[in-house]
Amino acid sequence: MDTLKTRRSIRKFKADEVSDEVLNPLFEKAFRSSTTGNMQLYSVVITRDKAQKEKLAPAHFNQPAYANAPMVITFCADFNRFTKWCEQRNATPGYDNAESFACAAIDTVIAAQTFCVAAEEAGLGICYLGTTTYNPDQIAEVLQLPKLVVPIVTLSVGYPAEDPQCSDRLPISAIVHQEVYKDYAPADIDRIFAEKESLKENQQFVSENQKENLAQVFTDIRYTKKDMEFFSQKLMDFIRKQGF
Repeated sequence: MDTLKTRRSIRKFKADEVSDEVLNPLFEKAFRSSTTGNMQLYSVVITRDKAQKEKLAPAHFNQPAYANAPMVITFCADFNRFTKWCEQRNATPGYDNAESFACAAIDTVIAAQTFCVAAEEAGLGICYLGTTTYNPDQIAEVLQLPKLVVPIVTLSVGYPAEDPQCSDRLPISAIVHQEVYKDYAPADIDRIFAEKESLKENQQFVSENQKENLAQVFTDIRYTKKDMEFFSQKLMDFIRKQGF
């Protein structure tokens, strides 16, 4: 079975622990990912301890995908390690800026996704927790992250206790542009989103939330302008606090 074409997020896990003997080979693969200047601008914090996991839970809104997992892994953009190396070698670092943060964040996401692919191939289940960039300050406090380290991705990881259906995806033609970006006409938008809007589960979301269509579920319920602006400011303030 092609695990990439059939992948799905797992939110219910068995109680079985995931040992370092299982994890370390996956990290070896993940840490071979492409990286800016071969600097590997990321660090990983594993949380298994029950008490530590409870401290971290409010930052992730105590969501079931977090609570049900035997462990979570936080991938952090990290220019702390590289900066200290430079300073200890009489080299003057200049990595407290937006470009440096972007490089570290990109490195982090690439490594995290490579880990996910390796983990799923090994029979583990994963779920990305979108709350990481909502509450980076709380996460940093619990994980004791120093300056120039910012949490970017949190993964719930464990052995699956469910077999959910694959989520819908837009067609390739909706996403791939040849040579230049071709903007979308109204008819293109209707065609691209037609299947997503027709799915029974998505029509149920519309009905349950008493909205006219699926787009309004996103704009009025799931990702409102007010919430996105609030968390944007919170994230920007934290990134500056961390020294970027």
